[in-house]
Amino acid sequence: MSSRKIELIDKEKIDNSCLICSEDKPHHCHRRLVAEYLAGKWTNVEIVHL
Repeated sequence: MSSRKIELIDKEKIDNSCLICSEDKPHHCHRRLVAEYLAGKWTNVEIVHL
């Protein structure tokens, strides 16, 4: 994600949001990459795979 120069948005703008993808397993999903990237940049982020 860092090498693609993804711009980090304000955490407050997406507070209590959900990233959705059609993959049934988190290891195949792009949302996992985004969630892990954001968790590395922000504090108090909880990732829950539904």
